[in-house]
Amino acid sequence: MSSGARNIVVAQSGGPTPVINSSLQGIIEAARDLSAIGTVYGARHGIEGVLKEELLDLSAQTAEEVALLRFTPAAGSIGTCRYKLKPGQDEDFGRVIDVFRAHNVGYFLYIGGNDSMDTANKIAQLAHERGLDLVAVGVPKTIDNDVGDSRFRLIDHTPGYGSIARYWMQMVQNANEENMGSCPADPVLVMQAMGRKIGFIPAAARLADPQREMPLQVYLAESPCTLEQLAEQVNAKLREAGRCLVVISEGFDVGDVGEVKDSFGHTAFGSSKLTVGQIVVNYLNEKGLAVKGAARGNVPGTDQRHSMALASAVDLDEAYRAGQMAAELAASRQSGYMSTILRNPGPIYSVRYDKVPLEEVANSERTFPADWIDPSGCDVTNDFVRYARPLVGNDMISLPMVDGRQRLTRFQPVFAEKKLPKYDLQADRK
Repeated sequence: MSSGARNIVVAQSGGPTPVINSSLQGIIEAARDLSAIGTVYGARHGIEGVLKEELLDLSAQTAEEVALLRFTPAAGSIGTCRYKLKPGQDEDFGRVIDVFRAHNVGYFLYIGGNDSMDTANKIAQLAHERGLDLVAVGVPKTIDNDVGDSRFRLIDHTPGYGSIARYWMQMVQNANEENMGSCPADPVLVMQAMGRKIGFIPAAARLADPQREMPLQVYLAESPCTLEQLAEQVNAKLREAGRCLVVISEGFDVGDVGEVKDSFGHTAFGSSKLTVGQIVVNYLNEKGLAVKGAARGNVPGTDQRHSMALASAVDLDEAYRAGQMAAELAASRQSGYMSTILRNPGPIYSVRYDKVPLEEVANSERTFPADWIDPSGCDVTNDFVRYARPLVGNDMISLPMVDGRQRLTRFQPVFAEKKLPKYDLQADRK
C-alpha cells in the first residue's frame, strides 16, 4: 500500500447468486497487488451499509477466509439489500458522499444488476459535483441474465447465470427419472423456475435434454401461448408419451397471483399469494388429463440461487475475473464503467474481459431473443442451446468439507470506526 493510496468500498445489491462471492474474492485479491488501493471495505448489506457507516474491513481478514469465498454462495459474507436510492432522496445520496469522504474512500465498486449500475453512475456524478474524487465501477451480477442488451454487445452473459442454468439442467435430469418411474400415478410434473419477465432461467431446462428425448415442455414469461393452450399441449404430449415434464417461468401469464412488489418495483413471486406453478397444476387437474393420474408441482425457491454444489466452475472463474477486472479499472482511475464479459468469435468457447459505460448499461434492457423461442411456445431453439451450453461447464465442483459440513467463509467482525452521527435511511422515515 502506498502512502497516497485511497480506500475502496465494495457493496452488493439485489438477489444473490452462487458466484457473487467469487467476484468479491477477485476484487479483494486484486486489490492486494494494486498500490493505488488502500483498505478494502465491504458495505454491510449493500448501500444500506454505506448509509449506516457499517464498513467491514476486508483487508483485515485472513487469506484463507478470502479464498473460501469461491465456495461460499449467496451474500452472507458481507450482505446485500434491496434498498434503492431513488430520485428525490437527496439526503441519502449526500450521506453516501459524506461517508466516503470521512473514510478516505476513492473507489466504489457496486456488484449488481441494471439498477445497481445506475446507482453507481449517479453516485459518481454526485461525487464529482461535490468535489470528491471518486472512481465508481460496476461489477455485473444476476441470475436472470438480463443485464445488457439483446444483441449481447455490452455483455455476453452475467456471472450467476451459468450456475442457475446448471441447476436447472441437473434438476430436470433428476426430475425426469422421478417422472419416468412414477408416471402411472403422477404423469405430469410442473416445475416453476425463477425469471419474472425474461426467459433465460427456464430456457436452461432444455440443456438437460438437448436431443429432445424427454417429454419436456418449457414455457418462458415471453412464450406466445395462453394457459388454455398450455393445457392442450400438455395433453397432446400425454397422448403421445404417456407423461410430461413442464418447466414454467414464474412470470408466465396466468392472471392474478396476488403480486407483492419489492422496493425496486419488481414482483417478488416468492412472496406473492399464489404461485404460477400451483395455478398451472390446479388448472390441469381441473380440466382433466388425457391419461389417468394427476399433475404434481415443484416450486423451488431461493435454493436456485444458492445451491453451491451445482455451481458452474466456468461461472465461478468468470465471476472472479469480472471482479478482478473491476478492481484494475478502479486502480487505473477508469470511472463510470462496468467490467464486462464478451464472447470471442469461433467454434471454441472463450471470453475476454473489457469495460462498458455504466450509463449505457443502466439505460439498456435485455430481452430473450424472439427467434430463440420455438413457434410452439413450449420450447427453445438449438441456437439457445449453443449459446448456453458452454456456460454450465463439464464437471461438478468439489467443495471444502469439515465433519461432513461445507466449510464456508466466516469473516471476523472488524469494522471501520464510525466517524459520523447515526443516520436513519431516508426512505424508511415515517
